[in-house]
Amino acid sequence: MLWWILGGGIFLLALIVGFSFYAFRVAFYSSPKRNNNPHDFPDGESFKRAEEVMHSLIDELSAYAYEEVSVTSFDGLKLYARYYHVCDGAPLQIQVHGYRGVATRDFCGGAKLAREVGHNILLIDHRAHGKSEGKVITFGINESRDLLTWIDYAVRRFGSEQKIILTGVSMGGATVLHASSLPLPKNVVGIIADCPYSSPEAIIKKVCGGMGFPVSITMPFVKLGARLFGGFKLQGGAVNSVKECSVPILICHGEADDFVPVQMAREIFEACASEKYLFTVPNAGHGISFIEDPDGYKAQLNNFLKRIL
Repeated sequence: MLWWILGGGIFLLALIVGFSFYAFRVAFYSSPKRNNNPHDFPDGESFKRAEEVMHSLIDELSAYAYEEVSVTSFDGLKLYARYYHVCDGAPLQIQVHGYRGVATRDFCGGAKLAREVGHNILLIDHRAHGKSEGKVITFGINESRDLLTWIDYAVRRFGSEQKIILTGVSMGGATVLHASSLPLPKNVVGIIADCPYSSPEAIIKKVCGGMGFPVSITMPFVKLGARLFGGFKLQGGAVNSVKECSVPILICHGEADDFVPVQMAREIFEACASEKYLFTVPNAGHGISFIEDPDGYKAQLNNFLKRIL
């Protein structure tokens, strides 16, 4: 009887670990064989409508010369970015792409807007994305700490008076907002977040539910997988971080976003303790508000930049 109970316990433990490992691989693991083709778009009708414009913007960005730069993360990973020099002494936008995204695709529009206002650009590759090292995506938890490293790099390179604006889309938007409660230097004068999710747990619950998985059963395995195999705790997020923010924030979101619901942007906006602005675009899907309403988006962005600069 004892051996039967012991065997059953071992089998149950193996099942728990196995399901947790599966959850980790699906949600957090990034294969070294990454797809870095900026012309590959996610599925969905909204992206089909935006493809032609995005292809053109990507080609336009690829024509600009850049300097490849790198830093070492707090946990020893080599991280890469592209530095685009537009104007001496200009504000610097640190641009942060999305989950399993490609920087030059996710910021093909954002880079154009930055160039048009004369800002220099540091377009980073998240850990476990692009050329950067790492195999674990942490939904903005460790990525926000990496952002501090990039900010420190910018201040050391460009001087103590350098003005910095953090800009991010999707997971990048969540990352720059998550960083808002960290010890940012005075150089950071504003944060722009496009279609951010409210927290890692909230977006994973939403995606799991959309895939038909029972959320109450799935999430314990997701959290355990993150802890056991990713080495991080699935906690915190933008909606909590902005409660401690003192930097002006602009949040943009498409009202037809079926991946990250616009309600998450509204939750973040309501929770934010600093100067804040919210701009939503009817009929815009995930991450393409600028494509759907370029004039309105540009006007909101330029008004925000005038306020903070």
